[in-house]
Amino acid sequence: MIIHVDMDAFFVEVERREDPALRGRPVAVCGRGKRTVVSSASYEARRYGVKAGMPLREAKRLCPHLILIPARFSRYVEASRGIMALLYEFTPMIEPYSIDEAFLDVTGSSSLFGGVEGTAKAIKERIREVFELPCTVGVGPNKLVAKLAGSMAKPDGLKIVPPEEVARMMEALPVGELWGVGEKMAASLEAMGIRSCGQLSKLPPSLLRRRFGIWGEALRKMAQGVDETPVVPFWEARPSKSMGHSLTLDEDISDKGRLRWYLLLLSEQVGRRLREGGYRGRTVVLTIRYRDFQTFSRRMTLQGETNMGKEIYEAAWEILEGIRLREKVRLLGVSVTNLVKDSFQLPLFPEERHLERLASCCDQINAKYGDFALSWAPLVKGLRGEIPLERL
Repeated sequence: MIIHVDMDAFFVEVERREDPALRGRPVAVCGRGKRTVVSSASYEARRYGVKAGMPLREAKRLCPHLILIPARFSRYVEASRGIMALLYEFTPMIEPYSIDEAFLDVTGSSSLFGGVEGTAKAIKERIREVFELPCTVGVGPNKLVAKLAGSMAKPDGLKIVPPEEVARMMEALPVGELWGVGEKMAASLEAMGIRSCGQLSKLPPSLLRRRFGIWGEALRKMAQGVDETPVVPFWEARPSKSMGHSLTLDEDISDKGRLRWYLLLLSEQVGRRLREGGYRGRTVVLTIRYRDFQTFSRRMTLQGETNMGKEIYEAAWEILEGIRLREKVRLLGVSVTNLVKDSFQLPLFPEERHLERLASCCDQINAKYGDFALSWAPLVKGLRGEIPLERL
């Protein structure tokens, strides 16, 4: 049996934990820029149609009394790490699915906690007790059914779907509820007269293959409640192929001097992620999106692997210097590819060893006190608005 743990309105609830006056009110956590969108919405806000990914102007139109809170992602990451660590009390077979979701295979451990239902209840109680946060738990014979069960029990609920009830549950389920079926796919199926999983499961596989290719066969299996993907704990997960960050700028920019500051910001974020994951990479990729939404990438391969933000930044800046910008830039992205895992080798020169220790020290301080509590002076001052962005 598989358990799916999904934190309810996670970012909002972390903020409510620190400010109980927000409870029961429509709240949205958002970014800090002019072009920001809703990152998380409370269930009170969702009743007005507010949802994640929605522009703030649209959210305020739907819910004029919506309370907006700037995101504090370091707090959410800290809470997420604590919750994931707590789940190991119940099984080592844990697959983190996102910052606020995880799958647990409790087939071999549920008897220690009074069976599957006892385990699910204990998880909810422990998260509430330790972190003062609500979560929804879904239980089923596979990951697909467990996730669907949880979606039916939100918010702060618990639903168990035993194997013998899967077929009945799937029969009337709208196809749009299936994993990976978006609005376009749902519209295509509806054009074929298919609205429920029961209808989809009865279609000939050959018809679905002709219409949707190999994805058609997977659709039919999902409509039957079949999912053969195992819970993959982190030590068995495939290594990442790349890591990166992107940022939509508050305003379109053509001045490379100002863009340079954003490159440093993104490069530091990428370097920290690489170090946290135990990775180093050899190729730096710069992605640019113009204001007309044309997007392209350029890359540079270094002589050796790195996970240092400064070295990533220097390569990204060299790439940008060689580009003739034809339009103002709307989005910048920096990523590192050709990653290797656990390739640490003690630096040969004292200066390199000093930089390694400095980065480790910064990571520990930023993990405790928030992102960029300690970083390069131009970066910290720019975040505080103390110097013009074009100065570096």
